[in-house]
Amino acid sequence: MATTQLSVPAQWRLARGVTPYRAGVRVEVWAPHARRMRIRFFTGGARGDHELDRVDDGGRYAGYIDGAAAGDEYMLLLDDKPPLPDPVSRYQPRGVHGPSEVVDPDAFDWTDRGWQGVEMAELVIYELHIGTFTAEGTFAAAIPRLRDLKSLGVTAVEIMPIAQFPGARNWGYDGVGLYAVQNSYGGPNGLKEFVDAAHSVGLGVLLDVVYNHLGPEGNYLDAYGPYFTDKYSTPWGRAFNYDDVDSEEVRRFVIDNALHWIAEYHIDGLRLDAVHGIYDFSARHLLEELTTEARSCAESLGRRVLVIAESDLNDPKLVRPVEEHGFGMAGQWADDFHHAVHALLTGERSGYYADFGGIEHLVRAMREPFVYDGAYSAYRGRPHGRSSAGVPRARFVVATQNHDQVGNRAEGERLCTLVDPARTRLAAALLLTSPYVPLLFMGEEYGENNPFLYFIDHGDSSLVDAVRTGRRREFERFGWDRRVPDPADLGTFQRSKIDWDKRTLGSHARMLRLFRDLLALRREERLLRPDEARLSVGSGDGWITLLRTPREPGRSPAWLCVYNCSDRQAKVPIAVPAARAWTLRLSTDAAGYGGDDRIRREVALQRDTESSERPTGAPAPIVSMPAWSAALYRESA
Repeated sequence: MATTQLSVPAQWRLARGVTPYRAGVRVEVWAPHARRMRIRFFTGGARGDHELDRVDDGGRYAGYIDGAAAGDEYMLLLDDKPPLPDPVSRYQPRGVHGPSEVVDPDAFDWTDRGWQGVEMAELVIYELHIGTFTAEGTFAAAIPRLRDLKSLGVTAVEIMPIAQFPGARNWGYDGVGLYAVQNSYGGPNGLKEFVDAAHSVGLGVLLDVVYNHLGPEGNYLDAYGPYFTDKYSTPWGRAFNYDDVDSEEVRRFVIDNALHWIAEYHIDGLRLDAVHGIYDFSARHLLEELTTEARSCAESLGRRVLVIAESDLNDPKLVRPVEEHGFGMAGQWADDFHHAVHALLTGERSGYYADFGGIEHLVRAMREPFVYDGAYSAYRGRPHGRSSAGVPRARFVVATQNHDQVGNRAEGERLCTLVDPARTRLAAALLLTSPYVPLLFMGEEYGENNPFLYFIDHGDSSLVDAVRTGRRREFERFGWDRRVPDPADLGTFQRSKIDWDKRTLGSHARMLRLFRDLLALRREERLLRPDEARLSVGSGDGWITLLRTPREPGRSPAWLCVYNCSDRQAKVPIAVPAARAWTLRLSTDAAGYGGDDRIRREVALQRDTESSERPTGAPAPIVSMPAWSAALYRESA
């Protein structure tokens, strides 16, 4: 009988760019717009100009340069034009306009050989911005904080984009050197040391990448080839050419970028920014192709990788399997949960919050990740979204704060500065007991009240003026007529840094205790994680209940979450299952978290011990809930 051999993909290697090889470097450049290509080394043993050969009719140039080595600086010369940075540069030590530097992708001494990656269902994501996560704003300065995040209960950090952007400060979505690690953060070695350190303490690392556009300053791709198209437009810049003439090489450029983060930097997952701005009408969508190749690359390395999309389309096709005509992605952001929580707790109704604000929206968000699943959206003036029925809840990432929802406010206010402490604690409980994958935004766990503002460091004054004007106009649409902090002012950036010293002080320490306790319960009790329990959502006048029961009766105790999302005390009737006692395990109103401690420590919700059904006419047990509070009950044995 013949045996079936399972083929293991060969380990992926980046072909484009400049890579050390033997006693020199290999060079490959795709530049169909050029008739001639040279590489100029400014330092090292190959200093000077070297001609590259055109190796095919598609515009590829290649060559081997003896004597060049890692650390040498170089630029590319197309025809007789001024030298330009390499579009596949791994490092831009002097910024987006300067020379590229040769990097040896195999030189780093990794210590994470036993690390295999993270699973969606186990994720508790902590989103951070390297530049504002510490006072120094570097990978090296962030490393000592990783153990704090692990002890908090986080399982993976998600880094906002670190592809080379202009200047020293930026959110990262204006990046132009997709393969180069931001020099002001610590460059390639800094990122590798950060990832290696994260793995050593048991944290995964997800990286935010931008494949819908490039930033306006330092973007030299047009000189090389048709990387962009005018067929489509995005709100942030020109769209990549994914389905027009010569698009195959552009797709390769972007997919290889994803693979190089996985193979060369041991990244555990990619968060793809705003995929609704990725326009591709090919028979096989770029997102499907990228996801498939990313998994194959990780498999060849003996690891797993997660590809997660940000999308405002409310379309489950992104995460449905390829066999079901989906794109097969591991997960996607579901912003409706944030909008439902935020609008209800703050009372805001401007912009897209006009579609939210009632208790019914939050109830729907607890049942389904998409509140708008084909329902009519008044904000859009049309039906929006599609049902996610049948899709595991671990495929959806939710948040009550993230860089978008905080930083895209005129003054960058965090939730804890918009609402009182009780509502802030309620938001934490809603997030960490929701049936989805939770994402925390840096500092949220201790109630950081420094803003997270939009900041830039462009060198072009006309571009700076355009950014200022664009921000003001954007906020006018939301009806925010307050002063918009100058994004180019260094003070705007400095105000956005989080303050780690607050974690041990007063109300901040109490908030941190709440997050630690909620995450500990989530870690210890499987039924509090996605897809582990049967869910039953109830609601009434300002309150919601979420009952989690085991899929196999008797395997584990049930959990009951009660939320009062109103400004008055609520008497919540509890439709609990068969005769058991229920013990209060956590209340956001507890004194240790900064509350008034009005919910009793022990509450027995007794049912008739002889029957699984309540006797006819018997009243339902009642839980008295203070305004803006949550309580978690565990079924007692």
